[in-house]
Amino acid sequence: MLKDLTSEKLIQLRKKAKDWQEAIRIAMDPLVKEGFVKPGYVDAVIKNVQEMGPYIVITKHVALPHAQVEAGALVNAIGITTLAVPVKFGNKDNDPVKYLFSLSATNSRDHLSALADLADLIENQKFFTMLDQAESNQDVMNYLKKNSQEGKKCIKH
Repeated sequence: MLKDLTSEKLIQLRKKAKDWQEAIRIAMDPLVKEGFVKPGYVDAVIKNVQEMGPYIVITKHVALPHAQVEAGALVNAIGITTLAVPVKFGNKDNDPVKYLFSLSATNSRDHLSALADLADLIENQKFFTMLDQAESNQDVMNYLKKNSQEGKKCIKH
């Protein structure tokens, strides 16, 4: 479940970024600070987008920054970042990006239920309205807890 892989420390609201690279760095920063990914993981995310294009922009206004586990993913986690001003990633169908869900996955299976949970949420406009109106990280966590099934306890930090 998404609520199990995030925490208040991994949520950032209305951040400012000048371009997509800075947006990725900002979105990944809490995962680096918490020790969930190595700093080189962030560079790998940016390098992948430079080499393969904006494949991480998964739907309108939404990006899922991630890289291979070998790039430095240490703990399964998902960060949630909203941008004050959306930025272009070069995806003509889905730009500009306002919401970034930074992913650290230590293997190919343990995070799948959280991604399924995220997929359900991003199909619901109420989720984005809540993100836009949230006054605190706790507001976001309360929404996630209320709108997901019973599962494991949230990450404690």
